[in-house]
Amino acid sequence: MTTTLFVKANNRQESVSGKLYYAFLDSYRASYPDDKVIEIDLFNEPLPYLGDVMISGNFKTSQGMELTLEEKSVNDVVAKHLEQFVAADKVVIAFPLWNLTVPAVLHTYLDYMHHPRKTFKYTAEGLVGLLPNKKVALLNARGGIYAEGDSSEMAVSFVKNHLNVFGITDISTVVVEGHNQYPDQREAIIEEGIYKAVQMAKNF
Repeated sequence: MTTTLFVKANNRQESVSGKLYYAFLDSYRASYPDDKVIEIDLFNEPLPYLGDVMISGNFKTSQGMELTLEEKSVNDVVAKHLEQFVAADKVVIAFPLWNLTVPAVLHTYLDYMHHPRKTFKYTAEGLVGLLPNKKVALLNARGGIYAEGDSSEMAVSFVKNHLNVFGITDISTVVVEGHNQYPDQREAIIEEGIYKAVQMAKNF
């Protein structure tokens, strides 16, 4: 059975990336009724930040060392999300561009995925990703227009860079942009994006 993990990183009511998320989700479920779907709303999850306790706990876990109660508590959260991500055949991530980057919850979530021997490994030739067969769809919304490769767009490019570390290159994207910059075209821009999300889900 194929397992698909849906990750939502926006808690604003009627958000555009939220609309993309639900349009993709509904279309995907209709197209693949036998697949196992797991949903995570990052704003409803306890997500401790990467810091001393988490780094120490990660190291001790990798070495088979005993953790403190605080380290174990944090490590349990990391392990839960890491194992879900690694086990999923396909992953869908919906998120906005906020202040030129991703929401803090998504940044934190991606921090959890960086584990040697689980998502990547070091070799004499350099870092090698361990999840090359995973398929990912990115659903993003940004109010302005950003040219391809624009250095001030650090949302889609940010997430792709993380995924590439894990060896993931099969990445599809739906981006809705300019709906705030061009309010007279807002509805048409959003509708086009939703249509693209629905169509992509049918073949994801």
